[in-house]
Amino acid sequence: METTSAPDIERSSKRKRNYIFLLLILMIAAGGIFAWYFLYGRFYESTDDAYVDGNQVTLTPQISGTVTQVAVDEGDFVKEGQPLVLLDPSDTEIALQQAEANLANTVRQVRGLYSTADNYRAQVAAKKIALQTAQNDYARRQKIFSSGAISSEDLSHYRDAVTSAQSDLTAAQEALRTNTAMVDDTVIDSHPEIKSAVATLRQRFLDNARSTIVAPVTGYVAKRAVQLGMSVNSGTTLLAIVPLSGVWVDANFKESQMYSMRLGQKVMLNADLYGDSVEYHGTIESLGIGTGSAFSLLPAQNASGNWIKIVQRLPVRITLDPHDIQKHPLRVGLSMNVRVDIRDDSGHLLPHQTVDTPRFTTDVYQNPLAQADKLVARILHDNSNMVVTGSR
Repeated sequence: METTSAPDIERSSKRKRNYIFLLLILMIAAGGIFAWYFLYGRFYESTDDAYVDGNQVTLTPQISGTVTQVAVDEGDFVKEGQPLVLLDPSDTEIALQQAEANLANTVRQVRGLYSTADNYRAQVAAKKIALQTAQNDYARRQKIFSSGAISSEDLSHYRDAVTSAQSDLTAAQEALRTNTAMVDDTVIDSHPEIKSAVATLRQRFLDNARSTIVAPVTGYVAKRAVQLGMSVNSGTTLLAIVPLSGVWVDANFKESQMYSMRLGQKVMLNADLYGDSVEYHGTIESLGIGTGSAFSLLPAQNASGNWIKIVQRLPVRITLDPHDIQKHPLRVGLSMNVRVDIRDDSGHLLPHQTVDTPRFTTDVYQNPLAQADKLVARILHDNSNMVVTGSR
């Protein structure tokens, strides 16, 4: 009968203690994981499939021309309304001068129409008096014709004078009616020919103003393609401007993570650029309307015998706190780590209201129109030396 030696018993006892110790460590770790999930983890959804995105405002000319000046290069900061690219303005300046001359000439011609109408009114009044005089003369001659004081030939001449005066009045009235139709119910500013000339001048003024291409937004220059001496057409891409103050994050979550996500939920983010020491704060602005594959150029066709299910991802747009972006600027395309607080599930899955105000707008193109209107007013004033109130 074999007996177990003391060293073997000691080794066996040591292994048991190690197993028990390992089991305790595993139980503590499992308890810690369970406690972390129960107290914290189950209230958050996270992903590292997230990237910074933003508007890329493409700058294109509205007229054709040759580039004579490029004021900025890639990476430069520009402000809204700042001149960036200059096209040769020679052709547009000549066209503008022709339009100014055409408007001035048209104003003078229309003034002549009003003067002609007044002249025809005076003629009609004079013809009416002449007709009345001829009719009176003929009536008196008729009364004395029976007494033999005048011959029938003389009476016939007076009758012809009445007919001639009537014809002259009719012709003057028709001329007045024709001329009045050209100016009736209008003043100089609202006359069709004036309005057509004004529209042409405004267009030529805008064309000349558009030879200087300005920044529609404040941001940073990217993807500069314009070069000196280039002949560009309307719609040619010159450069892009990225307003980094308005960037957002597109986070791609698995469809299994989207159950408790709602609009307006709080989001914490970290950028690989700055590390975990810098935290950004944001809110969910929109939940994806469709997966990336649904809007791809060639959508997947799953009606096949070898189909394999793939978990889809939905893009979630997250707006960032402007103060965080100002302190630690982001660039388009940077990787982000996103953690969404899903405890507040009172929000909606989809927006229920329409957008009342434009999300993006610029007024840099309104100033040339105001200057064009000032030029039009000056030309009208300089070439209108009388006050016209329309036909009477």
